[in-house]
Amino acid sequence: MTAPTVEAAINDLMDRAWNVVYDLLSERGLLGDGLDVEEYTGIHSWVDGLTRYTVVHSQAVAVLFADTRPVDAVVFHHDLLGADDPKAFFTVPG
Repeated sequence: MTAPTVEAAINDLMDRAWNVVYDLLSERGLLGDGLDVEEYTGIHSWVDGLTRYTVVHSQAVAVLFADTRPVDAVVFHHDLLGADDPKAFFTVPG
């Protein structure tokens, strides 16, 4: 179980743009695991310039948000969280 504030942040991001998240997961063939919002239990956030990037992840899938807009989804692996630039694992639009 995650802390209530972490859970609230995950739900806020995922619920706000669930249709876009669903489309990203579908486009990348990631709909199998990690489809239910309740399965997303991890969050990692940082500021780069004027943009806040946030990775929300389940055990199988990671979704990258730029501010509150989902921009990409990938298969989750733990190296992503310890990386100097986690967004390098994703395709970030120009």
